[in-house]
Amino acid sequence: MGAPEQSPGAGNGAANEPAAEPVAATAALESTTVSAVEQELQQALAKANENYDLYLRAKAEGENIRRRAQDDIAKAHKFAIESFAEALLPVMDSLEKTLEASEAAPEALRAGVELTLKQLQAAFEKGRLSVINPAGEKFDPHLHQAISMVPAPQGVAPNTVVTVLQKGWMISDRILRPALVTVAQSS
Repeated sequence: MGAPEQSPGAGNGAANEPAAEPVAATAALESTTVSAVEQELQQALAKANENYDLYLRAKAEGENIRRRAQDDIAKAHKFAIESFAEALLPVMDSLEKTLEASEAAPEALRAGVELTLKQLQAAFEKGRLSVINPAGEKFDPHLHQAISMVPAPQGVAPNTVVTVLQKGWMISDRILRPALVTVAQSS
Protein backbone atom coordinates (compact mmCIF):
# COMPACT_ATOMS: atom_id res chain seq x y z
CA MET A 1 0.00 0.00 0.00
CA GLY A 2 1.16 3.45 -0.74
CA ALA A 3 1.45 6.51 1.44
CA PRO A 4 -1.84 7.87 2.73
CA GLU A 5 -3.18 10.85 0.87
CA GLN A 6 -2.67 14.10 2.66
CA SER A 7 -4.89 17.10 2.49
CA PRO A 8 -3.30 20.13 0.80
CA GLY A 9 -2.88 22.01 4.09
CA ALA A 10 -1.31 19.15 6.02
CA GLY A 11 2.37 18.26 6.27
CA ASN A 12 4.38 19.06 3.17
CA GLY A 13 1.29 20.10 1.27
CA ALA A 14 1.94 23.72 2.31
CA ALA A 15 4.86 23.77 -0.07
CA ASN A 16 2.50 22.76 -2.89
CA GLU A 17 -0.10 25.45 -2.03
CA PRO A 18 1.50 28.42 -3.86
CA ALA A 19 1.72 26.39 -7.01
CA ALA A 20 -2.01 25.58 -6.83
CA GLU A 21 -3.09 29.26 -7.12
CA PRO A 22 -1.37 29.98 -10.46
CA VAL A 23 -2.74 26.74 -11.81
CA ALA A 24 -6.27 27.75 -10.79
CA ALA A 25 -5.80 31.24 -12.28
CA THR A 26 -4.42 29.79 -15.47
CA ALA A 27 -7.36 27.39 -15.67
CA ALA A 28 -9.79 30.32 -15.20
CA LEU A 29 -8.06 32.32 -17.95
CA GLU A 30 -8.14 29.37 -20.31
CA SER A 31 -11.87 28.93 -19.73
CA THR A 32 -12.63 32.61 -20.56
CA THR A 33 -12.61 33.68 -24.12
CA VAL A 34 -11.13 36.79 -25.65
CA SER A 35 -14.59 38.03 -26.57
CA ALA A 36 -15.74 37.66 -22.93
CA VAL A 37 -12.74 39.69 -21.73
CA GLU A 38 -13.40 42.33 -24.37
CA GLN A 39 -17.05 42.47 -23.30
CA GLU A 40 -16.04 42.94 -19.65
CA LEU A 41 -13.58 45.64 -20.71
CA GLN A 42 -16.31 47.45 -22.69
CA GLN A 43 -18.64 47.29 -19.67
CA ALA A 44 -15.89 48.63 -17.41
CA LEU A 45 -15.15 51.47 -19.87
CA ALA A 46 -18.86 52.31 -20.14
CA LYS A 47 -19.13 52.43 -16.33
CA ALA A 48 -15.99 54.61 -16.14
CA ASN A 49 -17.43 57.01 -18.73
CA GLU A 50 -20.73 57.14 -16.84
CA ASN A 51 -18.93 57.90 -13.58
CA TYR A 52 -16.82 60.57 -15.30
CA ASP A 53 -19.99 62.17 -16.70
CA LEU A 54 -21.56 62.16 -13.22
CA TYR A 55 -18.38 63.73 -11.82
CA LEU A 56 -18.43 66.51 -14.43
CA ARG A 57 -22.10 67.21 -13.74
CA ALA A 58 -21.50 67.33 -9.98
CA LYS A 59 -18.52 69.65 -10.48
CA ALA A 60 -20.59 71.97 -12.71
CA GLU A 61 -23.42 71.99 -10.17
CA GLY A 62 -20.94 72.87 -7.42
CA GLU A 63 -19.64 75.78 -9.53
CA ASN A 64 -23.20 76.98 -10.17
CA ILE A 65 -24.01 76.86 -6.44
CA ARG A 66 -20.80 78.77 -5.62
CA ARG A 67 -21.55 81.42 -8.28
CA ARG A 68 -25.16 81.83 -7.10
CA ALA A 69 -23.97 82.19 -3.50
CA GLN A 70 -21.47 84.87 -4.54
CA ASP A 71 -24.21 86.71 -6.45
CA ASP A 72 -26.52 86.51 -3.42
CA ILE A 73 -23.79 87.89 -1.16
CA ALA A 74 -23.05 90.71 -3.60
CA LYS A 75 -26.75 91.60 -3.80
CA ALA A 76 -27.06 91.48 -0.01
CA HIS A 77 -24.15 93.92 0.33
CA LYS A 78 -25.48 96.15 -2.43
CA PHE A 79 -29.07 96.32 -1.20
CA ALA A 80 -28.59 95.89 2.58
CA ILE A 81 -29.38 99.54 3.17
CA GLU A 82 -32.52 99.47 1.00
CA SER A 83 -35.06 99.18 3.84
CA PHE A 84 -33.29 101.88 5.84
CA ALA A 85 -33.24 104.16 2.80
CA GLU A 86 -36.97 103.58 2.29
CA ALA A 87 -37.57 104.62 5.90
CA LEU A 88 -35.57 107.83 5.32
CA LEU A 89 -37.50 108.95 2.24
CA PRO A 90 -40.41 110.49 4.23
CA VAL A 91 -37.84 112.41 6.30
CA MET A 92 -36.35 113.85 3.12
CA ASP A 93 -39.83 114.77 1.85
CA SER A 94 -40.64 116.54 5.11
CA LEU A 95 -37.38 118.51 5.09
CA GLU A 96 -37.98 119.63 1.51
CA LYS A 97 -41.54 120.78 2.40
CA THR A 98 -40.13 122.69 5.37
CA LEU A 99 -37.70 124.56 3.13
CA GLU A 100 -40.52 125.38 0.68
CA ALA A 101 -42.57 126.93 3.50
CA SER A 102 -40.48 130.09 3.83
CA GLU A 103 -43.53 132.21 4.72
CA ALA A 104 -44.61 129.96 7.61
CA ALA A 105 -44.70 131.18 11.18
CA PRO A 106 -41.86 130.08 13.48
CA GLU A 107 -44.29 127.97 15.52
CA ALA A 108 -45.42 126.08 12.40
CA LEU A 109 -41.82 125.54 11.29
CA ARG A 110 -40.93 124.21 14.75
CA ALA A 111 -43.90 121.83 14.67
CA GLY A 112 -42.83 120.62 11.21
CA VAL A 113 -39.25 120.05 12.37
CA GLU A 114 -40.51 118.13 15.42
CA LEU A 115 -42.62 115.89 13.16
CA THR A 116 -39.62 115.36 10.90
CA LEU A 117 -37.51 114.43 13.93
CA LYS A 118 -40.14 111.85 14.94
CA GLN A 119 -40.02 110.40 11.41
CA LEU A 120 -36.24 110.20 11.63
CA GLN A 121 -36.41 108.51 15.05
CA ALA A 122 -38.90 105.97 13.66
CA ALA A 123 -36.56 105.30 10.72
CA PHE A 124 -33.66 104.79 13.14
CA GLU A 125 -35.73 102.37 15.23
CA LYS A 126 -36.68 100.43 12.11
CA GLY A 127 -32.98 100.30 11.13
CA ARG A 128 -32.13 99.16 14.70
CA LEU A 129 -30.11 102.30 15.41
CA SER A 130 -30.10 103.32 19.06
CA VAL A 131 -28.63 106.31 20.80
CA ILE A 132 -25.91 106.19 23.46
CA ASN A 133 -26.50 109.08 25.87
CA PRO A 134 -24.46 108.18 28.97
CA ALA A 135 -24.92 111.32 31.11
CA GLY A 136 -24.45 110.34 34.77
CA GLU A 137 -23.36 106.78 33.94
CA LYS A 138 -20.06 105.13 34.79
CA PHE A 139 -17.49 105.61 32.01
CA ASP A 140 -17.28 102.60 29.67
CA PRO A 141 -14.39 102.72 27.17
CA HIS A 142 -16.30 100.31 24.90
CA LEU A 143 -19.21 102.74 24.52
CA HIS A 144 -17.68 106.15 25.29
CA GLN A 145 -14.70 108.17 24.16
CA ALA A 146 -13.35 110.47 26.86
CA ILE A 147 -12.34 113.87 25.53
CA SER A 148 -11.20 115.26 28.86
CA MET A 149 -11.18 114.70 32.59
CA VAL A 150 -12.68 117.33 34.88
CA PRO A 151 -12.63 117.62 38.66
CA ALA A 152 -15.55 115.67 40.08
CA PRO A 153 -18.44 117.97 41.00
CA GLN A 154 -19.96 117.66 44.47
CA GLY A 155 -21.86 114.37 44.79
CA VAL A 156 -20.51 112.84 41.57
CA ALA A 157 -18.43 109.68 41.82
CA PRO A 158 -15.05 109.53 40.09
CA ASN A 159 -14.98 107.90 36.64
CA THR A 160 -18.54 109.05 35.92
CA VAL A 161 -19.64 110.76 32.70
CA VAL A 162 -20.24 114.42 33.55
CA THR A 163 -21.03 115.89 30.12
CA VAL A 164 -22.02 114.34 26.81
CA LEU A 165 -20.48 116.41 24.02
CA GLN A 166 -21.83 114.19 21.24
CA LYS A 167 -24.24 111.28 21.55
CA GLY A 168 -23.03 107.90 20.41
CA TRP A 169 -24.89 105.44 18.21
CA MET A 170 -25.25 101.67 18.06
CA ILE A 171 -26.59 99.55 15.24
CA SER A 172 -28.05 96.41 16.78
CA ASP A 173 -25.36 95.44 19.31
CA ARG A 174 -22.41 97.02 17.52
CA ILE A 175 -20.97 100.47 18.14
CA LEU A 176 -21.44 102.76 15.17
CA ARG A 177 -19.98 105.81 16.91
CA PRO A 178 -18.91 106.08 20.56
CA ALA A 179 -20.30 108.92 22.67
CA LEU A 180 -17.85 111.83 23.17
CA VAL A 181 -17.81 112.63 26.89
CA THR A 182 -16.04 114.37 29.71
CA VAL A 183 -15.37 112.25 32.76
CA ALA A 184 -15.08 113.12 36.44
CA GLN A 185 -11.62 112.44 37.79
CA SER A 186 -10.84 111.41 41.32
CA SER A 187 -9.59 114.11 43.66
